[in-house]
Parts: sequence; structure tokens; C-alpha cells
Amino acid sequence: MSWWQAVVLGLVQGLTEFLPVSSSGHLVLAERLTGVHTPGVFVEVALHIATLGSVLVVYGRRIVELTRGLLTGEGDHRGYVWLLVLATIPAGLVGVLFNDVIEAAFDSLAAVGAAFLLTGIILWSTRRLAGTREVPTTRSAIGIGLMQALAILPGVSRSGSTVSAALWSGLTPQRAAEFSFLMAVPTIGGAAVLEAKDAVAGVGAVGVGSLLLACVVAFVSGIWAIRLLVALLRRGHFYAFAPYCWAVGVLTLLLAWLAP
Repeated sequence: MSWWQAVVLGLVQGLTEFLPVSSSGHLVLAERLTGVHTPGVFVEVALHIATLGSVLVVYGRRIVELTRGLLTGEGDHRGYVWLLVLATIPAGLVGVLFNDVIEAAFDSLAAVGAAFLLTGIILWSTRRLAGTREVPTTRSAIGIGLMQALAILPGVSRSGSTVSAALWSGLTPQRAAEFSFLMAVPTIGGAAVLEAKDAVAGVGAVGVGSLLLACVVAFVSGIWAIRLLVALLRRGHFYAFAPYCWAVGVLTLLLAWLAP
């Protein structure tokens, strides 16, 4: 992987991980268009870990607050952490049980294109939603977790599906974003553990320097994307990404048809 390919993949990951347009789907497209060929999904997972760092920076104070509350029992932090744990279980189960199916989906442009169209429908459904809840219920946490499990498929946006589910459950836009991004911490960490076995082969295929450059770019652009998304949520413009997802979905299906 050359330096310019690393910059492109890093930007794609950092911007699309948190903007509701599917980072995994865009990475599949970017790798196909730039000619990057890597074994399995190691590079995708490595870039996700980089954007995990973005979450830790933006929500670091909140994570420290939750950790302190979990240890001391102050406030209702233990309850909130339990909801986060509960919401990550579905994605964890899907990742372990259907890992081979998920990796195969990364090789199918047609499946990615269809998933982009689905993401657009999910985003469009959030028009005029303005909840008032600060914390999800147990039932809604499970529902948000199921949407995150669906988003393991490339083309289905993790942030788009989980934030949408949180908005459906009545959370305020700011709290919906926070819950979605905090859910990413154990989910991405679990994916990293699953793909650790391919680390040597993955690094050897793309090069240490290129991989580090891609991760740094993903980390920096991820911080910017989180702050942009929160600002758009506050203004009620979250659904505006739907037409973009539909356009990318159609173009991806055309690419799959023209270059199977």
C-alpha cells in the first residue's frame, strides 16, 4: 500500500466511521478503486481501532466519569454501563458466530450496494424525530444493540443505524450520539481481538509505515467527524445523509454489474 493509498483509506475510515454513511462499505469501494488488496479484514479492523482512539479523545471525560461511577457506585453510572454492555452483546454474538459470512460480504459489491440503500432508508426514517429521554430503557438498549449487529455488514452504517435506533427510542440527539459512540468502544475492541491472528499477514501485506499513516489520518479525521455529526444532530439534519447513501448504493450496484 502506497502513502497516497494510505491517506485515502485513512480519510475514508475517519470520516465515514462516524458520519452515517458506512465506513466498511466505503472502505470496500476505496480498496477496489485504489487497487489495495489485503488479506481478510485486518486493515479495516486496524483503521477501526484508530477511530476508536477518536472516541476516547472526544468522550474521554465521559468515559472517566462512567468508570469512576462504576467503581464507587456514585449516581446511576452502573446502570448506564450495564445498558452499554447489554447493547454490545448482539454484535458480539454475530461477530463470533458469523465471522466467515461477514468477511465474504466484503467481497460482494452487490451486497454492499444493497446495504447502502438500506442505510439511506434507516436515516430517512428519523425525519422530525426529537426525543426528550436522557438514558435508554433496557428494551431500547437491546434494540440499539440489534441495529449495531446489523451494521456489521459492509454498507450498513454503524453510527447511522445505532443513532437512528436511539432516536426512535426517544433519546435526545446529543444522548443518542453519545450512546452510539460509547457502544463502539467494546465492539471495536472485540473485533480487534478476533482479527489479531491475522496481524502479521496484514501488516506484511500493506507495510508498517503505510498502515501507521492510514491510522493517524483516520484518528484525526475521526475526531472532526464526531464533532460534525453531533452538531448536525442538534440541528435536526441527521436524515440529510440519506440521499447520499442512496446515490452511493446505486453507483455501487452499477459498478458490481459493470465489473463483477
